[in-house]
Amino acid sequence: MYVLLYTILAGLAILPLFLYLRNPYFTQDLRYTVTCVLLWLRINRIKRSKPFYSMLDCFLDKVKKHPNKQFIVFEKSSYTYRDVDKQSNKLARALSQHASVKEGDTVALFMGNQPMYVFIWLALAKLGCRAALLNYNIRSKSLLHCFTCCGTNVLLAASELRGAVEEVLPTLREQSVSVFVLGEEEEEKCVTEGVNTLSSSRIQQASDQPLDPQLRSKVTLKSPALYIYTSGTTGLPKAAVITHERLYMASSMQAISGVVSDDVIYIYLPLYHTAGFIMGLTGAIERGSTVVLRRKFSASNFWDDCRKHKVTVIQYIGEIMRYLCNSPKKDNDRHHKVRLALGNGLRADTWSEFLQRFGDIRVCECYGATEGNVGFINYVGKVGAIGKEHFLHKANFSYVLIQYDTEREEPVKDSRGFCIKVPKGETGLLVAKITAQAPFSGYANNQQQTDRKKLRDVFVKGDLYFNSGDLLRIDHEGFVYFMDRIGDTFRWKGENVATTEVTEHLIMVECIEEANVYGVKVPGHEGRVGMAAIKLKDDMEFDSKTTLEHVKTSLPSYARPRFIRIQNSLAVTGTFKQIKVKLVEEGFNPSMMQDRLYYLEDSKGYIPMTQEMYHSISDGKIHL
Repeated sequence: MYVLLYTILAGLAILPLFLYLRNPYFTQDLRYTVTCVLLWLRINRIKRSKPFYSMLDCFLDKVKKHPNKQFIVFEKSSYTYRDVDKQSNKLARALSQHASVKEGDTVALFMGNQPMYVFIWLALAKLGCRAALLNYNIRSKSLLHCFTCCGTNVLLAASELRGAVEEVLPTLREQSVSVFVLGEEEEEKCVTEGVNTLSSSRIQQASDQPLDPQLRSKVTLKSPALYIYTSGTTGLPKAAVITHERLYMASSMQAISGVVSDDVIYIYLPLYHTAGFIMGLTGAIERGSTVVLRRKFSASNFWDDCRKHKVTVIQYIGEIMRYLCNSPKKDNDRHHKVRLALGNGLRADTWSEFLQRFGDIRVCECYGATEGNVGFINYVGKVGAIGKEHFLHKANFSYVLIQYDTEREEPVKDSRGFCIKVPKGETGLLVAKITAQAPFSGYANNQQQTDRKKLRDVFVKGDLYFNSGDLLRIDHEGFVYFMDRIGDTFRWKGENVATTEVTEHLIMVECIEEANVYGVKVPGHEGRVGMAAIKLKDDMEFDSKTTLEHVKTSLPSYARPRFIRIQNSLAVTGTFKQIKVKLVEEGFNPSMMQDRLYYLEDSKGYIPMTQEMYHSISDGKIHL
């Protein structure tokens, strides 16, 4: 009897060692499994709840649970959960009374990071409205497109963006869009026909008492909650439909990463982005934590802010970490309370440098698209990986990597006409089966672009998959690595750049007849920097001054081509598609080409590119 007991105890004692030898990530896998099971149970309980339980309801529960807890810290102001609730009640009534906003309306937010952004979104949710989160950098044609593609009824803009709104005002009036600019009482006297001022005094005069939930009685789990704009191959932003179900699911990323209610999260990424709004703001609401909100990123103030506000969780994109690593070293670089960094796009070399310099911070790299139906999370923390496969994840999301022909820009098919899975360790296009568990809601009022993201008859007749547009690799341990982005979109400074949109603006320059825009890699930089091969009109020279003026007025800084290559003719395929592969390979090295090459120097404009300049950029002496 004792022999048997000792044998069992000895077996239990060596079991962890046995499991570790078979799987060195057993502990992390087990912790992730428990977290996912608990999360799955909670989300399924929410899905079955009657009435429907939204992210707004989650916020209201947090108000009841800890009304006096700090929710938003912004510059010299601080707002508790109760403060934010009352401010959003006032705004909801002001919008209902002065802007006639009602359930089912779509209201566009055109402003930068500030507490008012959060107040307005919550107010709209209390009225049963959808919020369209506009990128405040866009102008003219793109701005108008964003209004129309999601059926916007009302535009709410920050006072500093009044000029951008007035540029497109005639078209907005034709479309019967009600325009309101947030401002003070004296601004009401500066009347522009068609532009109304929603003053702070009007807002503060409204009641701060709770609104009747019946105002949003028609909202369901499948109703759109947000429209978040994403670039694509069409060149114009597309409004990705974020349903209430998707919003709640995506907001759980902080929970999966180990964020708790006592954490303080630092949000400086723009709230019009999925990262800032969903992974940051609504993720913090789901956790009931405190948000330190900043207007925009500042490398020089980053760690001082973290120390001042006792920040424990930071968000990032790959470029941000590089900026921090490139900032001047200080003696107090490791003096902070940050324990977790959550984000995406972090290169392996920057990752290692960041940890070495700033201390033992757990980096949780994630992967996903705003409109996508599958994502990954590197819960282990392996440097360079964007995620790790897990049996629960694979059971709920049917994804696969398939062979992709980058020259023909299409999946490789077998003799039966079906796609081919790539073996472990090889690069392939990520596709994910569209199911009730993993839906793809598509783009608002854009069936053509929605259909372009779908792949039919992938493995059997009748199946339907989401095309991520990304080339990934999965190693034999199940770690997932990002390899490249296909199509006409590349990423620079954390933003997607659509080449067709840039092309459309370039060919509007008087001297340019044709343009082929693409991204090229630069040593020491994440993503790809914009470059354009152009063909000049007959008997015309390159007008660098006019070109500079045009790209500055029509494109945000991250989308402006840093290099322009002048060619006698632009190469095309037999079906008249522009060829980019060879151009990308040659990059911006003058020795690789006979063509004239120009470089966008911030203070001088487009200037002739030299071999010396190329080496300075490659060596990091000239920063892009």
